[in-house]
Amino acid sequence: MKLLNQSIKHISISILAIIGIWGVIFFFNMIAEIKENVDDGLNNYKRQIIWKAKQDSTLLSRIDFDESFYAIQEVKREKAIHFKDQYTDTLIYIQDINESAPKLDLTRMLTTVFKENGKYYELKVINPMVEKDELIERLLWNMIWLYAVLIITIIIINNMVLQRLWKPFYGLLHQLQQFRLGSGHQLPQVETKTKEFKDLQKTVSSLLNHNIQVYEQQKEFIENAAHELQTPLAIVINKLELLIEKEELQIDQVETIAETMHIIERLIRLNKSLLLLSKIENKQFLNERPVNINQIIKQGLHDLKEIADFKKVNIKIENKATIIKEMDSSLAEVMIYNLLRNAVFHNTAQGNVQIIIDKNTLKICNSGNSEALDAAEIFKRFYKSQPKKENTGLGLPIVKAIVNIYNIDISYIYVKQNHCFTLIFK
Repeated sequence: MKLLNQSIKHISISILAIIGIWGVIFFFNMIAEIKENVDDGLNNYKRQIIWKAKQDSTLLSRIDFDESFYAIQEVKREKAIHFKDQYTDTLIYIQDINESAPKLDLTRMLTTVFKENGKYYELKVINPMVEKDELIERLLWNMIWLYAVLIITIIIINNMVLQRLWKPFYGLLHQLQQFRLGSGHQLPQVETKTKEFKDLQKTVSSLLNHNIQVYEQQKEFIENAAHELQTPLAIVINKLELLIEKEELQIDQVETIAETMHIIERLIRLNKSLLLLSKIENKQFLNERPVNINQIIKQGLHDLKEIADFKKVNIKIENKATIIKEMDSSLAEVMIYNLLRNAVFHNTAQGNVQIIIDKNTLKICNSGNSEALDAAEIFKRFYKSQPKKENTGLGLPIVKAIVNIYNIDISYIYVKQNHCFTLIFK
């Protein structure tokens, strides 16, 4: 999720909580204010009714609310002396002009006591209150509309203002995504007056400069190692070949020289594999273009045909789709060839190899050992299921390094006495 969207999410949740709490507080404050205003009105009505009752004694006979909004009844002196005005919420049947029958409504009632002509009277005055259910409903809808307007406003502000403020950051991020070590790209540069973005650019430039220096040192080391190691080894092989051609050597001496040559040849293969693995991990292969995986498989099988025929390995291929992947063609060939070579070399005599090419999926299965390989170890360097001198233990680690660069998933399973490797090209 983008940073702007995350900020909108957190702001939305915060505003929802604030509006919810504010709505509850506002509701109770409004109810209290309404009651206070109604109570003031009831108090005024009380004084007017008492004054009119002194002028017109017939008002003292209204004992219910049938004809007016007040009721008066005589009470004993003992009750009246200690009585204090009371304001209460009560439900009373009131006849609405639009209704055929009275309905029960919430009202605010003032109960008080006054003295007239030596007698004590209890006066009850009522005034209709706002319906809480209607008030809550209206307040809720107003809060919903307020929340919607605020969120829409925030989104507009984010898109119009914050995106402009964050533009240098996204520009720097885009340049970093396009930057490749060894490609000769300039260091990311953005024009900004914001101090934080300037500090970020300085820090990124410092880290990249350090990485470029380390990269160049490693690249130089790999090139030197490739040259300085390959040449002496090749010279040693040539001298041993000249030595073994001499007729005066004994058989045991020839066997010793041949074994030495075999060890040196394995050392050469190991050196090449390690150098290739270092180049892959340092991302020194930058010539990316669309590569036809099906064609590479076809060529790889053609190169391995003699070995497969010698071991009498039956190869079956199912072409259900064509896989095109944007990657370095040489690395694609190394990746596919290593998997095919493993399937043939580590197969049993008269064994089988099955290759299934489906949509974005390549599956290579081969018969082999009756035990499954360690799925957690097979992609580590120098892992060997069986100790073979000719095996460097770097084939699958090279494949793993390549798939990591190009976001390809690789997995291994052992099913029905077959070792299966699956590549998923995303």
